[in-house]
Amino acid sequence: MSISQLLAQYGEEYVLSLLTTWKLTAICFFAAFVLGILITVLRVSPIRPLRIFADLYVQIFRNIPGACLLILLVYALPYLNVLLSYFTCVTLAASLIPSAFCSEYLMAGINTIAPGQIEAARSLGMTFPMILRRVVIPQALRSSVLPLTNLLTATMLTTALASQVPLKPRDLTGLVSHINTHAVGGVMAFLISASLYCATAVVIGQIGNLIDRKVRILR
Repeated sequence: MSISQLLAQYGEEYVLSLLTTWKLTAICFFAAFVLGILITVLRVSPIRPLRIFADLYVQIFRNIPGACLLILLVYALPYLNVLLSYFTCVTLAASLIPSAFCSEYLMAGINTIAPGQIEAARSLGMTFPMILRRVVIPQALRSSVLPLTNLLTATMLTTALASQVPLKPRDLTGLVSHINTHAVGGVMAFLISASLYCATAVVIGQIGNLIDRKVRILR
């Protein structure tokens, strides 16, 4: 089947699948970003059990394959009488893994902050939460714009896990599987989806570069 035939027959579904992929990406990245900040705060906390928990969290979710995590959420949790929708399972799998990498990027950003700034904040009487809120986290975010941009792209690709469950509406990868199951889409079906993924990634990269130039800390 040619590209023109695919677009004529499945054009609307491609648009809907692209929007679904964008929706999943936005939700998962926001969740991963918030979780990443919380885990990073725990990792620099003066309370040792919290640091151990956060480090363990990062080690687990940074090294577990997304497909394995999705299988656990979809097929293992029901044995514990925990029933989640397919959408929730995909969202969790595509959020927990990027959140661990988000924490790593933020920790790298924190390491660029001069220790003198922390000491100066303490000398001014700032508490630990105030130092994090006003000194550490803002600078770590500004130093991590490009890595977080790459994380957003990686999160978009991770949402392809949705193709492994009967999610409605389908994501881009799920649509390709549907087409090749019910028709002979062949390589062209993959090519269209890949082009949409690449176009989205290019836009994300350009926006990330623009933000980085505006907020970059010159040293």
